[in-house]
Order: sequence, then C-alpha cells, then structure tokens
Amino acid sequence: MVHQYKNNGYNIVLDVNSGSVHVVDDLVYDMIPLYKEKSLDDMIAQLASASYTEADIREAYDEIAQLEKEEVLFTEDIYKDYIFDFKKRPTVVKALCLHIAHDCNLACQYCFAEEGEYHGRRALMSFEVGKKALDFLIANSGSRRNLEVDFFGGEPLMNFDVVKQLVAYGREQEKLHDKHFRFTLTTNGVLLNDEVMDFVNKEMDNVVLSTDGRKEVHDHMRPFRNGKGSYDLVMPKFLKLAQSREQKRYYVRGTYTHFNKDFAADVLSLADYGFEQISVEPVVAPPEEAYAITEADIPELCAEYDKLAKEMIKREKEGRGFTFFHFMIDLSGGPCVAKRLSGCGSGTEYLAVTPWGDLYPCHQFVGQEEYLMGNVFEGVTRTDIRDRFKACNVYTKEKCSRCFAKFYCSGGCAANAYNFHHDINDAYDIGCELMRKRVECAIMIKAALADEKGE
Repeated sequence: MVHQYKNNGYNIVLDVNSGSVHVVDDLVYDMIPLYKEKSLDDMIAQLASASYTEADIREAYDEIAQLEKEEVLFTEDIYKDYIFDFKKRPTVVKALCLHIAHDCNLACQYCFAEEGEYHGRRALMSFEVGKKALDFLIANSGSRRNLEVDFFGGEPLMNFDVVKQLVAYGREQEKLHDKHFRFTLTTNGVLLNDEVMDFVNKEMDNVVLSTDGRKEVHDHMRPFRNGKGSYDLVMPKFLKLAQSREQKRYYVRGTYTHFNKDFAADVLSLADYGFEQISVEPVVAPPEEAYAITEADIPELCAEYDKLAKEMIKREKEGRGFTFFHFMIDLSGGPCVAKRLSGCGSGTEYLAVTPWGDLYPCHQFVGQEEYLMGNVFEGVTRTDIRDRFKACNVYTKEKCSRCFAKFYCSGGCAANAYNFHHDINDAYDIGCELMRKRVECAIMIKAALADEKGE
C-alpha cells in the first residue's frame, strides 16, 4: 500500500508496509500511481510534455524501480504473517489505571466520567484495595520488570494520602520482586501545592495536567461546580510544576470541542504561556451533545492541524519549538510490532481498577457492566472478555485494512469503537479522519525539518 499527499509544498509518498517516507519531485509523484498499472511506453505517452521530457520520465522510472528493488516502495505487508503468533502471545499485565477517586472538584462539561461520579458511584479508593491492585499487577506481570500505574479520577488529589501510601508500598514491593513502578498522576490542578509538587517530582515518572488552552475556552468547559472558571487558579500552578520538572516528564493535556474548532490557537496559547509538552485532542461525545464534533467540522479541523504544523516548523527554526503529542512520530524505529497491531493493550496488558477493586478493560469502560472482567481480589474471571480484546487488532478491523495510518494509530480506541458502533472491532470514523490528518502533518514536519538541515 502506498499513500501520497501534498502538504506545505512537499510531495510526500508513504510506503505503508515498510514505513518508508519519500519526498519526491512532481514527476515522480505523478508517476508512482501509474507505475504498477502502465508500461514505461504508456507513461511516456501520457506524461511527455513541455515540462517532462522522455529522458526525464525514463530517469524517474529507474528511480522508482530502484526504490522497489530496495524494498522501500510497493512492499508486501510485513506484519500479516505475524498475526497468528500475535494472537497466541501470553497475557501479561503491565499497566493499571487506578481510579483512586470517583469524585471531582470541577464540573467539566465533556467529562466521560460524569464529573468523576462514573454513573453515580462516588467513592475514594482505600489503601487496602489499592494495595491489592498493586499485588495483582505484580502477580500477573510475568517476567516484565517495568510496571506502570496511573493515579486517575475524578481528581486523584482528593485522595492524596492514599496515593502516598500506595507509592510507598510499591517502592517496598519493588525490592522484594525485582520490579520497578513507573507512577503517573493525572490532575486538574485545583489541589496542587508545594507539598504535592515535591512529592510528584520525587515519585512520578510523568504528570498529566488537564487544561484546555485559552482562558475563555478553559473556563467555559472546565468550571467549578458553582460555575466559576478554574483557569486563573490552576495555570500558574501548572507552569510552576512544569518548570520544576525542567520541562520534562509531563504534558498539559487539553480537549477541543465543536466550540473551539480553532484549537491551534489553544495549543499556541499553551506554548506562549510557557509549556513545552502539549497535547490537545478532540472530544469524543454523542452527537446530541452541543459540544460534539461532527463530520461537517472535519475540513475546518484538518485545516487547523495544517496551520499548527506550519507554525511549529517556524517556531522550531526560531529556537522556540515545543512538542505536540499528536505530531510525535518515529520514522526510523517506531513502536514494537505488538503496539503497531493492537495499540494501548486495553483489556489485556492494561486494565482499569475502580475504587472498590473491580477490573475493566480501560478507564472508559468503567461502569459498563458487560465489560466487568473481575476484581483485584479474585483476578480476571471473565477471560472471554480478555480474549476478545487480545484478538482485536488492525487485521480484525475491516476499516483498517484500507487505511494508510493503521500502523501509527494501531486501530484506534476500542472504547470509542464500542461507544459509537457497539463493536470493539469497528472504528470511530471522525476520529479516524482526524488521525489520518495528524499522521500526514507529523510526517510533513519531519520532512520540512530534515530539508532545513539538508538531510
């Protein structure tokens, strides 16, 4: 499979199966779609003009043939034979999302957790349940040494004492079992203070700071329960934390909606505020919600990604670049094969734990009782659910078979597929369109910066 597109003055050709990217001239770009369908003589007859001479066409043809010979163009699917072994791989749990607090001090309009309540069940996780969760992770991690735990909510800092106790317990268990916990905290920032920051900087491998960009956007979507905006309270704290971590091992994570389709301005406002690690992504919501993104929004949103990509190139050249999570792409190595095929590992390698210890495939399935997999006391009792997720990959999704971005998005989010199509082997169509655009922009940025360096 070959994908071609033009962006910001570059003719880009992606060989999907090998991951090879080529920046080509107009003639080669025009010839590649014809190469497998027509003879050289037919291409000469079709393309010869004042712009393209016969000699030019023959030279371009030889260049394409050489790329094919080197197996960086028109390559066969290098993963399809692996899928049978992939399905048989042993199930190892390597990450947990601990719902340390089903409660929140904000009332964000788009919150899939219903302002932290998760279908009306407010609760704080006890140390005993959290301890059992870490024990479960260790017991089911096989020979894997590095284990990941995300303290999630609601708002985790509403249960900060238990967070501290669980981190201390985890550090004790590391020594006993030759494991290493990588802890992450996701917070809205309301309860951040110097004590919390000191603890986070000592113990957390990563911190996710929830914000939405411009003040008017943030305050509209992320108010307190009394309707007052939270921007002025949390943003100085977020910046202080980012600076205290030397602009590493964190990111500010925003959500754009139908109300701020000009989201590039939100990304840039975060960069101008002083953040260097930024993620702003589309809301996923039922179409009846006023803030939901619609198919009609897609062209405008794609144009915003183009605008953002060009501005990021400009700022990088000026020495004031920043990282945008959804434009991060590794063209030389990239994710391992399992990641390329199945993504985050929800339902198998990654599970969510409720405050009372129930296990779900991920945080977005919490409360969907048909996806209750077991609990931290008894383990995974619904192995059929696990097996269903284990078998879910880009080859079981018909929409992925014809998509050039499949090895970058790994089939997309299972929860989104379920919420919109009631089938984890389907795909959320609006999300797919936006993902394809992000991949195109990410590759273009790589091409532009390589061109700047003369590579």
